[in-house]
Amino acid sequence: MTQLFVGTFMDTPKPGELRIRKDHLMAISSEGYITHLSPLHSDSSQLFLSDHSSVSPIEIPNASFLLPSFVDLHLHAPQYLFNGTGLDLPLLEWLEKYAYKAEERIDSSTELAERVYEVLVRRLLDNGTGCVSFFGSIGVEANLILARKMQELGLRGFIGKLSMDQSPRPTYGESSATSSLSSITQFLDSLQAYLAQFPTHQRLVQPIITPRFIPVCSDELLVGLQKLAKERDVRIQSHMCEGRDQMDMVLKRGKGQDHEYWDKLGYLGPKTLQAHVTYLDEEMIPLVKDRQVTMAHCPLSNAYLSEKQFPLREAIDNSLSVGLGTDIAGGYAPSIQTQMRQAVVISRMREGARCESMNCSFAESTQKEGQHLKVDWKESLYLATRGGKKGMGLGGCFEVGMEFDAQLIELASSNSPTGTGPLDLFDLSLESKLDDDESWLENIERWWCNGDERNRKSMWVQGRKVA
Repeated sequence: MTQLFVGTFMDTPKPGELRIRKDHLMAISSEGYITHLSPLHSDSSQLFLSDHSSVSPIEIPNASFLLPSFVDLHLHAPQYLFNGTGLDLPLLEWLEKYAYKAEERIDSSTELAERVYEVLVRRLLDNGTGCVSFFGSIGVEANLILARKMQELGLRGFIGKLSMDQSPRPTYGESSATSSLSSITQFLDSLQAYLAQFPTHQRLVQPIITPRFIPVCSDELLVGLQKLAKERDVRIQSHMCEGRDQMDMVLKRGKGQDHEYWDKLGYLGPKTLQAHVTYLDEEMIPLVKDRQVTMAHCPLSNAYLSEKQFPLREAIDNSLSVGLGTDIAGGYAPSIQTQMRQAVVISRMREGARCESMNCSFAESTQKEGQHLKVDWKESLYLATRGGKKGMGLGGCFEVGMEFDAQLIELASSNSPTGTGPLDLFDLSLESKLDDDESWLENIERWWCNGDERNRKSMWVQGRKVA
C-alpha cells in the first residue's frame, strides 16, 4: 500500500547543502520507493491526494522532521564481541590479541553468532543506521547468520566474507588460495539461494568481495578474487593505506606502495570501497578520483590506530567519493552521529596544527595562503547519508525514484516542550510552527551536537518501518 507523509523533510544533496522542505507531501510506493515529493498545496500534490483518497497521510509533528537514515561504510561485525577493548595497542598487536580471536570464536559457535549479530543489528537500527558495509569472518555459516538477521530485522547492507590465506594466526585463516576462493564462491551461492525467496525490492543484503588487506592475502588469491568480482558483478572492499605498519608490510613484500599494488591488480574502480586511506596525498588524489573509488572515513578509529588523520577537507574539495564508518571495534562507538562529530573535531585539530605552523589564529588563517582544513556539521551530515549511499550505488537523499530509508527526528513535543531527550531548546515554541529556515538550521545543529537515540522516534528501510 502507498504511504503518504506530510511535514518537513531534510536531506543533503551535496556537501555543505542542507535542504529543508517544509509543508511537503511525500509518497512511498508499496515497494518502498519515493514516488512523489512536492509542496503540499501544489497542484500535483492535491491531485495525488485526490487519486489516493483512501490513504490517510502520516502527519510529521511540528518540531520533528524526516531525515535519510545513516550509512556506516566500515564495520567488522564479529568484533562487536569485544567492542571497546584494547585500544591502547598498535594496530597489528591489537589485531592479534583481540580481532582474530573474536572472529575465530564467532566462526566456531553458531549460537554466539546468532546472539551477537542480533544485538548488533538492533543496536545499529537504534542509532539511526539503515545501511552498513560489513566485514564478516572467514566462515560461511556465520556470515549467512548475519544476512538472515539483517533481512529479518530490516537492516540494509553488504556482507563481506573475509578472504585471507596468509593469516599470521595459525588457528584462524584459510589454507590456500584455492580453498579461500572455494569458500567465497560457496558464500556467494548460498546467499543468492537464501535471497531468492524474497521479491527483488525486499532483498536488503548484497555480498561484497573482501580480501582483508594485502599483507594476509597471496597474489594468487588477490588475482582470483578480482576475477570473481568481475564475473559475478560484485562490489569489492578492503583496507588501504591505513597505517605505517600495514603499509610497510606491503613494501617489504616487494609490492611497492599499498595503493599502487591495489591498482596494479585492477582493484581500484567505481565498485571499490577502501577503508581509512589516511595517507591520501596530492599524488594519490588523482588516482582515487580517476578510478572513482569510494573511501570510508573512520575518524574515531583512526585517532586510535593510525598515525595520520584522513585529509577530509582535501577529499571533499577534490570531489572524491567519501562516507563515514565506525570501524567497530577499532572505533568503539556504533553511532554514526558520533563519527560525524569526530570527523569535524579532527578537521578542526588539523586546522589548528596548520594555524600553529603559520603562527596565526583561526580567524587569521583564512587570510593566509592555502586552503583551510575545517569541515562543518552540514558536510559531515552529507557524508553520513548521501555521501555513503551514493558511493555504494544507492540514494541517500529524498528524490523521486530513490529508496525510502528514513528516520523521524523529534526536537521537542507536547510531553517535552523545551526539548526531547538531551536537548534544551529555550527559544523553541510548539505553539507556533517552525517556518523559517534559520530557526530550523539552529535547532538541527543543536540536535547534531547533542542529540541521541531518544530523539529518534521511527525508522524505515525500503519503506518498511523497522524501529
